Amino acid sequence: MKALQFSVNVPKFIAAKALGAVFGSRVFYSGPFRTIRIVDIPEPALPTPEWVKLRTIYCGFCGSDLHLINLHDSPTASPFTSFPCVLGHEIVAEIVAVGSRVSSFKPGDRVVVNPALGCRTRGIDPPCPVCRSGRPGNCENFAIGNLPPGMFIGINSAVNGGFAPYLSAHESQLFHVPDSLSPESAVMTEPLAVALQTLFDNLPAQGEKILVIGGGVIGNLIIQSVRALAPGCRIALIDPSSVAVEFAGRAGADDIIPISEVFERTAQITGAKIYKPMLGMKIPMGGFNRIYDTVGSAATLNLSMRLLAARGTLSVVGIGGDVKLDLTPLWLKLQTIKGVYASGAVTLEGEERHVFDIALDFMSRKKINADMLVTHKFSIQDYRRMIQVNLQKDRHRAAKTVVSFSDHPVT
Repeated sequence: MKALQFSVNVPKFIAAKALGAVFGSRVFYSGPFRTIRIVDIPEPALPTPEWVKLRTIYCGFCGSDLHLINLHDSPTASPFTSFPCVLGHEIVAEIVAVGSRVSSFKPGDRVVVNPALGCRTRGIDPPCPVCRSGRPGNCENFAIGNLPPGMFIGINSAVNGGFAPYLSAHESQLFHVPDSLSPESAVMTEPLAVALQTLFDNLPAQGEKILVIGGGVIGNLIIQSVRALAPGCRIALIDPSSVAVEFAGRAGADDIIPISEVFERTAQITGAKIYKPMLGMKIPMGGFNRIYDTVGSAATLNLSMRLLAARGTLSVVGIGGDVKLDLTPLWLKLQTIKGVYASGAVTLEGEERHVFDIALDFMSRKKINADMLVTHKFSIQDYRRMIQVNLQKDRHRAAKTVVSFSDHPVT
């Protein structure tokens, strides 16, 4: 079967990074040093009787896929990946075969896939403390067990991702898609689960002032998640993209803050007092109660820490690399900074549920309209065009792009 495969080694990494600095991002997806290509691979087998075989319907193209292709990720995570690998972790699919020990699913079921490859998928028993807590996306055993290293489906050499017509998954990774839910909504389950988990880990109280930095897919879904879980909050967004701003208005953002007016508008919205140091950026006393930074760069993190109120919490959603931070706001305002990654079990209204289930439920009940973000569909053979669209989202009025393996039209 045809699949979109990523592969890199140290010589290719050095050559591609050097050429990319001169000739731009096209080096990474076209030419002799490209990191991805269409390859022929066998259809997947079932590693153990607890696994199922899936036929892909849609697979979303994530910002983390683009970062990986362009070699922007930190090498720190390299022990927990294995190459070559078939990309794609935002998956809605149909079951075509089940292992002999699968009890909750059958051929013909539509499912979404939690891509995390934690202890249970790796055959590790007893599971690590993090998996026991319901967060396999942050498993301590990503590099051991009966699978090669790889944190999730899409960066594991033995378990191909969703940029292929077929893949396999462990029964524990699957969630039934309600009959009423369109595949365009279902393919958004994984990114919505990340946004919802962000909120459950840093839940705003009614009436708080919230700031989202970056209005892309995850930022938009965080805005919608705040509206679903704490509708009385006031939500502001910083993003220079006119398309992101338009989608944020539809999602329920109250304020759009131009970066040139960030301190003045923060004072207006939150009542903060703004002070000017002898040198450097202004610092408010007061500010937003919670900030969700979906960019994760040095510039946005330093700005976030300044705009955050005393005893406020900053969620770092964007996956950045090495950054230089001025830690003065951290101690001056007693701030908490939290990492965000993957999703798992949470308690909602007294009931323990997986965030994937909550995401599917919220979309089914139209509490969150994630499908409005699916703007473009591509065939797997047209992956270069998909990457170009993602590199110029404003020009193409793009939000979420997906690879289609179904009869739904490709646009």
